[in-house]
Amino acid sequence: MAFIDVVRFDGLKSRDWLIYKYPSESLVLGTQLIVQEGQVAIFVKGGTIADLFLPGSYTLSTANLPLLNKIVNLPFGGETPFSAEIYFVNTTIRMNINWGTIDPIQLIDPKYYVKLRIRAFGQMAISVNDVNTLFRTLIGGMQKADLVKFEKIKEYYRGVLVTKVKSVIADEIISNGISALEISARLESLSESVKLKISSEFEKYGFSVKNFFIQSINFPDEDFENINKVLEDKAAFEIMGDGRYATKRSFDVYEGAANNQSGVAGAFAAGGIGLGAAMGMGSAMSQTVGNPIHKEETKQCVSCQKQIPIQAKFCPECGFNNSEKICECGNKIVPGAKFCPECGKKVE
Repeated sequence: MAFIDVVRFDGLKSRDWLIYKYPSESLVLGTQLIVQEGQVAIFVKGGTIADLFLPGSYTLSTANLPLLNKIVNLPFGGETPFSAEIYFVNTTIRMNINWGTIDPIQLIDPKYYVKLRIRAFGQMAISVNDVNTLFRTLIGGMQKADLVKFEKIKEYYRGVLVTKVKSVIADEIISNGISALEISARLESLSESVKLKISSEFEKYGFSVKNFFIQSINFPDEDFENINKVLEDKAAFEIMGDGRYATKRSFDVYEGAANNQSGVAGAFAAGGIGLGAAMGMGSAMSQTVGNPIHKEETKQCVSCQKQIPIQAKFCPECGFNNSEKICECGNKIVPGAKFCPECGKKVE
């Protein structure tokens, strides 16, 4: 069996590696160990971490392999052969780890009461901060894999990551009454909240979350259209007022019925309105819209009961003041009344 003189690992071209197992276990005292920047070398014997080496060059000896020497009982001096597994761990910061919610977050928009299906996407950066914890929790579960890639890490921790993201976004929308249309303005604070939530989880496995970003929160076009419809209706209420909006909606119903095969009569029948009533309504609408009746408008004097011009404040027959008064509540008060019939306030 050939013994090696130099142990080193120059990484992979793709740079997509987290842990790399050196292919040979046949070593001798005096072997040169070279650990590159951004790496840590671990010596393992019998599944137990024996020694750990930070970046630098080392000549393996009983002096710098104290734990391994204790396990193997290496003789002092000479090129004594021994065997041990060597793992190189990538400690550089991995910046471009993308994540996304596979299935949507389903909730009711607290402002517009529309069911939404929200998805979130982003990027995060992690690095190894505890090699011992990483090796014990990760390599043990991977059955001594020779190469562990960052892509594998994403598969391992996608579940906890997505769960925390969903929890934070849903809590922000529901607890604070924020509409999904407004949530994009809070991406920075949301990102920080998720980072705090997941950091403790990743630390359990020897990782440190360097940064975390929610780049996009979106939902399907049909959900957006539902919100737009609510906004349009709300605008109509505010502009026209409740009464005028109800009238508009009535005309919308008649217009829709006219375009329907059953016609306007079908719409009246569906609404429980008899044909005679419908014809009467049509006649009234015709008189109001198309054939206005021109006649002199009058009112009755409260005192002498004579008909007087509607604009007259005083009766030309008896001189009584017939001008209308308006209560603070907005209700019209009949001349001569001492109290408002709506709110009961005394008339000054």
